[in-house]
Amino acid sequence: QVQLLESGGELVQAGGSLRLSCAASVRTFSDYHMGWFRQAPGKEREFVARISWNGVSTYYALVKGRFTISRDNRKNTVHLQMNSLKPEDTAVYYCAATTRWSTAQNEYPYWGQGTQVTVSS
Repeated sequence: QVQLLESGGELVQAGGSLRLSCAASVRTFSDYHMGWFRQAPGKEREFVARISWNGVSTYYALVKGRFTISRDNRKNTVHLQMNSLKPEDTAVYYCAATTRWSTAQNEYPYWGQGTQVTVSS
């Protein structure tokens, strides 16, 4: 069983930065690959970034170069550093865990409750 708790979401101006964090309560954090997803109002939830147990990462094309995912296996945490934020980045951001290396939401059985990111123009 994995419990996830996101934090760090807030209102920020376009061009600004935010760092989201996700704390995991799990016996062996390094057993899991971690992902960040987001859901904007009226839209489907979408993949943002993922990181493997040993630090390999991939990104959604629209955030690549602006967002950076990282993890600390000693502290059971994963972060999403978001720079050059745009109004279209406004969404609820979710942290998720999986044992499968995938970008598909249905491959992630464990989810946090989400944290709201709002980017004003």
